[in-house]
Amino acid sequence: MDGSMFIGTWWSLVPPLLAIVLALVTKEVYSSLFIGVAVGAFLYTGFHPWDAFVAFFEIMKGSMNLNILIFDVLLGMIIVLMARSGGSAAYGNWAGKKIKSKKSALLATTGLGVLIFVDDYFNCLTVGSVMRPVTDRFKVSRAKLAYIIDATAAPICIIAPISSWAAAVNSYVPEDAGITGFQLFLRTIPYNLYALLTLGMVLYIILTGFDFGLMKIHEKNAEKGDLFTSGGEEFAQPEETKDEKSGHVIDLVLPVAILIVSAVGAMIYTGYQGGATGIITAFAGCDAETSLIFATTITILCMFVFYLPRKVITFKGFMECFVEGFKLMVPAVMILIFAWSLKGMGDALGIADFVSKVVGDNASASVLIPAIMFMIAVFLGFSTGTSWGTFAILVPIVVAMFPNPNQLEMMIIAVSAVLAGAVCGDHVSPISDTTVMSSAGAQSNHINHVSTQMQYAAVVAVVCIVGYIFAGIVKIWWITLIFSFALLFAVLTVMKKVFDKKEA
Repeated sequence: MDGSMFIGTWWSLVPPLLAIVLALVTKEVYSSLFIGVAVGAFLYTGFHPWDAFVAFFEIMKGSMNLNILIFDVLLGMIIVLMARSGGSAAYGNWAGKKIKSKKSALLATTGLGVLIFVDDYFNCLTVGSVMRPVTDRFKVSRAKLAYIIDATAAPICIIAPISSWAAAVNSYVPEDAGITGFQLFLRTIPYNLYALLTLGMVLYIILTGFDFGLMKIHEKNAEKGDLFTSGGEEFAQPEETKDEKSGHVIDLVLPVAILIVSAVGAMIYTGYQGGATGIITAFAGCDAETSLIFATTITILCMFVFYLPRKVITFKGFMECFVEGFKLMVPAVMILIFAWSLKGMGDALGIADFVSKVVGDNASASVLIPAIMFMIAVFLGFSTGTSWGTFAILVPIVVAMFPNPNQLEMMIIAVSAVLAGAVCGDHVSPISDTTVMSSAGAQSNHINHVSTQMQYAAVVAVVCIVGYIFAGIVKIWWITLIFSFALLFAVLTVMKKVFDKKEA
């Protein structure tokens, strides 16, 4: 059988959808991803066993991002070092005195997530390592922590002009679009309903204490002392070998500060090396992956100089943290490798060609286009587990739909819908790397995080669909925003009343 008969057809959707369904049904992510990649390899090679075996490993090898894996492992070492030094426990004690309630702990987590906007990977793992001791103290479930981390990662990056995401969107806009990529990105921010409404929902949930669905079960269990719920800890916990009383807050705060400053500094430097003429263009053209590896390396060297002379940790203990850091990140690394392989298999099967053909054949410039593009982007982001891949496929198509200058506002709304839908699909996908990173940052069971976040994201997604239909009619960003936020607030308020009434 010839494998070409499956390429560029609906069969290209089978591997990712199969992996996602299996993960949600079996609650076991590794085997589900493996089966998805294996099925893709068989389709790609026309069910030839040996060719499928070769293709499986060739595509896996070609899909891996070694820089991100190195960054993960180095950050894992930093997390272990902070725990071994007693810094994490000391910070937890200190923050426990400053932060007096569960609500304050969640607001502080959200605030830190908003502040670290330059890169979503960096955001997920840094916010988790800093705030986990605090949220644990106030009995916040790891699933809830993972949701807060995830909701302030990609949704923040996609509306931050100075971020690696802005650079990605900028690179996908054709030169003949009639507007520069960066200008288009800036114009999409007020129309990016999913990102903005997700932040609104996070604040509503924190301020009102409203939880529903599976998240409510996790939160109730957390109040009884079970922060993980069903399935236990998927991620190993860094060992606290130092007496809590002998640790110091500075042992956590200083490394985190060095990490942030060196990462931002390296991004600006690599941007200028690439020919940037200002801060914004430097971030748009930076080498984010190299910058993150540089930042984690510098942080580890500074921790060595800061910890050893003070005898916070021994030289042997310091070196052991390399292995412990790797162990800590093994689950995240395994899921990432399989998720990247699944995306690579989708690329090999021509999923982009199939979607481009379907969208190109059925699209027409009507007021429903933004809502339609949002739903297509959600589906594609969910199936492939990648926001950036979805941008790359759909943004050029949407720009081409509106060739006339008088259609510029409609093009901006439709591109915004693609960006919002891609983040939404990525947000709820078990095979998304940012979802994996959020689980790792919170040290939460991955499927617990996916299943709880999916229910929350679905509420925002439905409101977004209505919002984009409204946007296509009025074509005014501030009216669209007011309408969408009012609708979300109304929906959540009604839901809260209904759930409260059921419990009464």
